[in-house]
Amino acid sequence: MEISSTITETEPQKFALPVDSEHKATEFHLFSAAAPHMRAFHLSWISFFSCFVSTFAAPPLLPIIRDNLNLTATDIGNAGVASVSGSVFSRIAMGTACDLFGPRLASASLILLTAPAVYFTSIASSPISFLLVRFFTGFSLATFVSAQFWMSSMFSGPVVGTANGVAAGWGNLGGGATQLIMPLVFSLIRDIGAVKFTAWRIAFFIPALFQTLSAFAILIFGQDLPDGNYQRLQNSGNKQKDKFSRVFYHGITNYRGWILALTYGYCFGVELTVDNIIAEYFYDRFNLKLHTAGIIAASFGLANLVSRPAGGVLSDMMAKRFGMRGRLWALWAVQTLGGVFCIILGQVGSLTASIVVMIVFSVFVQAACGLTFGVVPFVSRRSLGVISGMTGGGGNVGAVLTQLIFFKGSKYSKETGITLMGIMIVCCTLPIFLIYFPQWGGMFCGPSLEKIATEEDYYLSEWSSKEQGKGLHQASLKFADNSRSERGRRVHSQTLSSNATPSANV
Repeated sequence: MEISSTITETEPQKFALPVDSEHKATEFHLFSAAAPHMRAFHLSWISFFSCFVSTFAAPPLLPIIRDNLNLTATDIGNAGVASVSGSVFSRIAMGTACDLFGPRLASASLILLTAPAVYFTSIASSPISFLLVRFFTGFSLATFVSAQFWMSSMFSGPVVGTANGVAAGWGNLGGGATQLIMPLVFSLIRDIGAVKFTAWRIAFFIPALFQTLSAFAILIFGQDLPDGNYQRLQNSGNKQKDKFSRVFYHGITNYRGWILALTYGYCFGVELTVDNIIAEYFYDRFNLKLHTAGIIAASFGLANLVSRPAGGVLSDMMAKRFGMRGRLWALWAVQTLGGVFCIILGQVGSLTASIVVMIVFSVFVQAACGLTFGVVPFVSRRSLGVISGMTGGGGNVGAVLTQLIFFKGSKYSKETGITLMGIMIVCCTLPIFLIYFPQWGGMFCGPSLEKIATEEDYYLSEWSSKEQGKGLHQASLKFADNSRSERGRRVHSQTLSSNATPSANV
């Protein structure tokens, strides 16, 4: 099996945004829809948003669904686990699919394959059928990986954290929006004349249709890379083939990817867990109306409008001044604070305090997600899709484990589970201390002064001398040159040759 990597120059062309040598945009204009960079941004977040709406359309209606299908607390817990476990492996597969076929075809295909499961939710008639439709719908969350891959392919290092953060953050808004959308749609259908056990079933046609339309939009308007789609570039000779086995190998043997997968499991994984439990938590603990509980729960997901993008922006700001070391410190600090506020959320007993703490908690845990994908694009150039998939899959593994341990059945009350989840966040964030880049350093030390390492050394180490002889490393060479900004502010105050000593950013 083989995949493609860009190795030759394309014909000069004009772009609406300023670009680097790889034609990646060096600026991020949020309210532009200019092709191909900003158009890809809007397509990625809207499609991911639609998948989030579909995956979490059931939780805000659970008080109705559980009565209709006679669901027990264990049934609800199992369905919640199923909704996020399906995409554990689909996210890893999505990273590989992006490397093979490009993010456009990979994401649109998955969206269309999972849309029928959303439609079939309307005919669920038992706990098992309800679990199955939630399981298969959850596969669609792998579009997160294609969104991050797409942004990392379209935007350059100085703004890639921002692009990744906003795309994922606005996509994650679906988790909050569906808490408002589904109760509203349900109420409208019921008011028209449908009985409540029929109204919730009809309501699922709305997210299903939205998801389907987003896939066609990607196919019609999307573009894989700044220079065109994978297939066209390959046919025109602007791409040569690389062995998939080597790409996969360099991805899974990079320990930084595994650490980020673990830590992401306790920021994004926690977010998925809260999306599944928070509406029912407020409904049961504070005896609220369904719509009121939905509004409160929605505020958690809707914080993604600013929190995750803010994490991406913070990552880029820290990198501009302190380099990669700044990105790592910011990720650890923000995610640890998210864990602290999660612990507090489980301890407070009043409705008002719970709402306030939940919102503060959501800001920090979602910002940590944005900060994570400020680091991911620099872990590997050759195996970007695999690393993105590993990290994204780690988020779902964290969600599955957290729900199985703390929220399945009646072993723990929800407030106790939330407190223990916060402790897990703090503990599982500590391995960030171990991430070290030879050319940039880690949290506690700069690059080695004894053995000087450059960006070229790091990224070209993924290519053998034979492969370099064939020119397969050219894309990595360009990326290495463009990633010098990760040295920090000193890189802007001096002229650096390709063999210059990395400055120690403190």
